[in-house]
Amino acid sequence: MRIPSGTARRLILAFAGLLSIFAISSWFALASLRDIQGGLAEIKEREEGVRLALTLASAVRDQYAHQAHTIILGNETHLPFYTEAEKRVVELTEAVKARVRRPDERAWVVEIERATLELDRIFRQRIVPAVLRKQAEDVMEEHGRAQLVVTQIQERTDRLVDRFETSIGDIQGQVRDVQRAAFRWTLFFLAGAPLLAVGVGLSIYRSVARPVARLGEGAARVAAGDLDARIQVDSPDEFGALARQFNAMTSSLKDQQERLVQSEKLAGIGRLAAGVAHEINNPLAVILGYAKLLQRKAEGDLAGDLGIIQDEALRAQEIVEGLLDLSRPLASAPEPVDLKELCEEAVSRLRSTDRLAGAAVEVQGTASVDGHPQKLRQVVLNLIKNGAEAAGADGRVEVAVSQSADGGAEVVVSDSGAGLPAEASDKLFEPFFTTKPTGTGLGLAVSLGIVQAHGGTLLADSPAGRGARFTVRLPATPPGKV
Repeated sequence: MRIPSGTARRLILAFAGLLSIFAISSWFALASLRDIQGGLAEIKEREEGVRLALTLASAVRDQYAHQAHTIILGNETHLPFYTEAEKRVVELTEAVKARVRRPDERAWVVEIERATLELDRIFRQRIVPAVLRKQAEDVMEEHGRAQLVVTQIQERTDRLVDRFETSIGDIQGQVRDVQRAAFRWTLFFLAGAPLLAVGVGLSIYRSVARPVARLGEGAARVAAGDLDARIQVDSPDEFGALARQFNAMTSSLKDQQERLVQSEKLAGIGRLAAGVAHEINNPLAVILGYAKLLQRKAEGDLAGDLGIIQDEALRAQEIVEGLLDLSRPLASAPEPVDLKELCEEAVSRLRSTDRLAGAAVEVQGTASVDGHPQKLRQVVLNLIKNGAEAAGADGRVEVAVSQSADGGAEVVVSDSGAGLPAEASDKLFEPFFTTKPTGTGLGLAVSLGIVQAHGGTLLADSPAGRGARFTVRLPATPPGKV
């Protein structure tokens, strides 16, 4: 069984604390009630002992009274009454014996039993015969002995009564102490339970309600179209993980939306270009043909003007070709591409056409992927040419090729130029956006379309003091048919 963590653990601990308080208070209350009930039962038992001891003392006096009546009457007429009284004393002695607890109390009861037997023996074996023989002196002597025995029994019963009453007072004090302690602890639990409940409520609010509210607010902002919404939940629990996943989802959703918008832009421009390219190229071809024809016959300023017409027509053709690249699908099947060789070939072509603007270019690393060589070469050509133009005659362009752990590849083109303007970072890959006075603004847009068609990404950044850096990441195999 997996041990719960984070929010689940806090909730379990909080409710376990509440249940523990309830269980402890219930146990303490039941234990106190048990002690109080036990004390009351003991008090009742000792009170019964007091009553029995007092009754025993009274019964002994009745027994002695019947002895006295026998002496006074001088006959045996009170013997039945005496027998009943003596039997009553024995019964009460047994009842008292059953309620004593301490050793000294048991010793006193044993002395009472012995004295009762002695009193009965004196009466039956000595006093009654002496009374019947009319031996007054013997009767008085034995009567005195009987009085001493009765006094002993009375003394022992008085001790038992005092002991029972003392123990009753002690037990009552213990019961009062238990009641006071139970009252204090009950007040403590009654006051502590609400405080703990408030603490649990605050903990649940902080760890559950507040993060849920933040998640709800973030979801509402995303639903309203704000893909920059981020949820600030930094706790190391389930809600923190959910917030991080939510933020990653919105970031990915924003990237996907931007790519979708960019793709729609490029697709729209491509469809437009495909529709009008033929109509535009035909007039351009006628303009270029007549310009070349006239330039052969023209001289002076007219030849220069015709050259300008020819250059501008060629520029217009270049723009149309760039637009067509946005709508042209890639080849139907990919093939292995050696990226280092492809980059070196691109550098060689640019150097042979003197389009590196004097910048030094170095290619490092090796990697290979499946893709469309011609289209990937177009991407690399464009990035290296842009880097050389940004670096200038004394600048430097570095092309780093590396293989990814998953079989993909990465091509990083860095230059030593001034870097990317901050205001241009969001528009670099939009068609017709350029920071160069002579650029068409289609190179990066076309390159992005090609890289995305391969299932890759094209990123641009400008590290501090290191110019611009463009990173092409390509998967090992393009998605679908590339």
